[in-house]
Amino acid sequence: MNITIKKPVSFSEKGGRLNNEDFVFPGNEQSSINNRLFLVCDGVGGSNKGEDASSIACDSIQTYFHTYLDSEKEFNPQIIEKSIRYAEILFDEHVRKHPDSKGMATTLCLLFFAHDAVYLTHAGNSRIYQFRNGKIIFKTEDHSMVNSLIKSGLLKLEDAATHPQKNVICRAIQGSFLPVEVDIVKITDVHPNDVFFMCTDGVTEVWSDNELGKLLSSRKSSEEKIDVIKEKCQDNAHDNYSGCLIPIHEVNKVNAIKHIFLYTFMY
Repeated sequence: MNITIKKPVSFSEKGGRLNNEDFVFPGNEQSSINNRLFLVCDGVGGSNKGEDASSIACDSIQTYFHTYLDSEKEFNPQIIEKSIRYAEILFDEHVRKHPDSKGMATTLCLLFFAHDAVYLTHAGNSRIYQFRNGKIIFKTEDHSMVNSLIKSGLLKLEDAATHPQKNVICRAIQGSFLPVEVDIVKITDVHPNDVFFMCTDGVTEVWSDNELGKLLSSRKSSEEKIDVIKEKCQDNAHDNYSGCLIPIHEVNKVNAIKHIFLYTFMY
C-alpha cells in the first residue's frame, strides 16, 4: 500500500489554562506532505510539570522512530513498543534530575504511515479519528474513568460530559516504574479524501463527533477547518486544546480491510 497525504495542519493552544501542557509533533511550521509520524500528547500534573511530560514523550518517541528507521530502513510494529519504553526511561531520568516533576504523566496519540497500513496507538483520553464523507470510520476508545463507567452500565452517555471525574484517565505515560498499556491498531481501509484527526480532550469537550465529522468532511480547506475548530474552542474550552488534521491524497492498495486491533501491550 502506498498512501500520500496532503499538507497536515496542527495547532496547540493554552485555552482556559494558565499554561499549555499539550504538545504536538510535528508543529504546524514543520508539517509537510513528507511527514509519516504524528504525535499528540496532553500532559498531566499541573504543578508536577505536565508540560514537561508531553514534550519529553513527543521528543523521545519521534527521536527513537527516526533513529530506528534510519538504521533499519523498514518499519516493524515493535518500534512502537520500543519507542514508548524509551520515553519511559527518559521520564525516569528527568524526574531524577528534577524531583519536583515526580508525578508527571501524559496521554499519547500516535499515528504512523507505514508501507502496508496506518498504525494508530493511544493511551488516555486524547483521540484519533478517521472520517470519510462525514462518517466515523474509526475512533479510539478513551481510557478514562467515565468511559469505564459507561461500559459497565453505571453511567449514561448523556451524563458523561457533566460527571465530576470526567477528566480522570486510566492510562498514561508515567515512567518505567508503571509501564503504560497502549492500544495498537492497524488500518488498511484508507480512501482518498479520508481525514485523520488527532486531538486532546480540550477539543472534544467542545466539539461532538457529529460536528467534527461534518466540518472535517466539508469543502473548506484544511486551514479553514482548523480555524473553525480553534474559534469555537477559544470561546468555550476550559482546557488546553490541540490537534492535528491529516488529509489523505492518494491510496494505492490491494485487498484492503477495515481495521485490525493488533493488541494492547504492557511491559
